Amino acid sequence: MTKQLPPTAQAAVQAYIERHGAKPTVLARAPGRVNLIGEHTDYNDGFVLPAAIDRDTWVAAGPRSDGQVLAIALDEGKAEDHFELSEQAVHHPESGWRDHVRGTLAQLVPLAPLPQGMNLVIAGDVPMGAGLSSSASLAMALLRAAQALSGDDTLNGKQLARLAQQAENRFVGCQCGIMDQLTSAEGKPGHALLIDCRSLDTEPVSLPKGTTLLIAHSRVRRGLVDSAYNERREQCETAARAMGVPALRDATLEMLAATPMSDPVMRRARHIITENSRVLSATQALRSGDMQGLGELMAASHASMRDDFEITTPAIDQLASLLQNVVGNAGGARMTGGGFGGCVIALLPQALVPAAKAALEAGYRSPEGLPALVYLCEAGAGAEAIHMTATGTMEG
Repeated sequence: MTKQLPPTAQAAVQAYIERHGAKPTVLARAPGRVNLIGEHTDYNDGFVLPAAIDRDTWVAAGPRSDGQVLAIALDEGKAEDHFELSEQAVHHPESGWRDHVRGTLAQLVPLAPLPQGMNLVIAGDVPMGAGLSSSASLAMALLRAAQALSGDDTLNGKQLARLAQQAENRFVGCQCGIMDQLTSAEGKPGHALLIDCRSLDTEPVSLPKGTTLLIAHSRVRRGLVDSAYNERREQCETAARAMGVPALRDATLEMLAATPMSDPVMRRARHIITENSRVLSATQALRSGDMQGLGELMAASHASMRDDFEITTPAIDQLASLLQNVVGNAGGARMTGGGFGGCVIALLPQALVPAAKAALEAGYRSPEGLPALVYLCEAGAGAEAIHMTATGTMEG
């Protein structure tokens, strides 16, 4: 199948040609993701129900022969990074996107044959700092690009997702779970993914026809490494140890009630235990077309994130309330992502989209007085590598 490149990919290809005087050998793309329900359960070996979205990071790539990597980020003003391709990655003084590139490629070095260096141009339309996994999208696109350049595809999507997670945990410094990377790796058009974060088993769950994923960005930018994200993970691990279980996935409310622990740690654990149950119930609601039931579960999830896990903000709470009032019994709305800002997801009928957008315009302003940014998305496909043709099209 041959099709025209989308504008973001075209921009990456054109920038590559301008910088190197030749077309890239391969293109790779990987989507962002939105989580319908199941927040912070992934690193507790639990269940999540995300969907890949039709917004991607693209990497135009070609080989080098000097063991070096030259990476250019179009979305950062064509900023560059030049470093040695090595398992022993060195942090860049400015960290940021450069550390994501360095740390991700370093994970692949000891496991797979790689070209002797590579040129990379990166461009994307996944909003950054919004809770839509722009970093996981970048990592998966980089890994697919490097794989395609080497001609070796022995590592599958799950294995690449693990490597991308390792880069976040070990190099970037964010103790995230596997959800973002695995969703970017294995997304399926028109479907959410029920993920068991212990076994990494995934089950596609069809989204009802005629529904839209409306994502409303609060314009409160998130920064997981600098936020309380890592603290929440430590509290969850403390609760699991207190109850004598490997992870909170194995705990029950009865065990929680019988185990002495501080109030904040207890509430963190209660969120995880109840959220895991809500994910499984929400999956059944989707499969049976019970949108009212799904909406009630999404509302309960938001309340738990607000009161027990304490990761919402007043701006996020307001967005969720505005959207839920419009959606009514036809769907649901809740905060999505790691928290402390970012976005709210609403799953709603397409017919309600104009009313939802009007409600947001009339009823919401960020702390700086700005309206919400609204993204209308569909569930998209997972990461892939694409070989360029002579005419500048792609073959998938």
